[in-house]
Amino acid sequence: MLEPMLTLAQVAELLGSVSRPDSSPAGPSGLLGAGWYSTEDVASLIGVDPSTLRRWRTSKPMQGPPFVRLTSRITVYSVADVQSWLESRRIVPGEAA
Repeated sequence: MLEPMLTLAQVAELLGSVSRPDSSPAGPSGLLGAGWYSTEDVASLIGVDPSTLRRWRTSKPMQGPPFVRLTSRITVYSVADVQSWLESRRIVPGEAA
């Protein structure tokens, strides 16, 4: 399995001090507690070209796993979000109706 692209410290540095509606910092269970994948990492994991993920992000309605756009050129995907997104699309043949 691929290692997350950014560390917690790198993401925190990129995000700076983000004000949250509840005024509590993101803990280990929040986005900052997860690892991160680049577009290329996610594309490799699911077997599509990176341009497919870029197209999904700009389609109406948006498709693909949830993402965080850090800058106009840097988009990352939470490891937990990618796993949840994949699980939501999982089909077990014996249970499919």
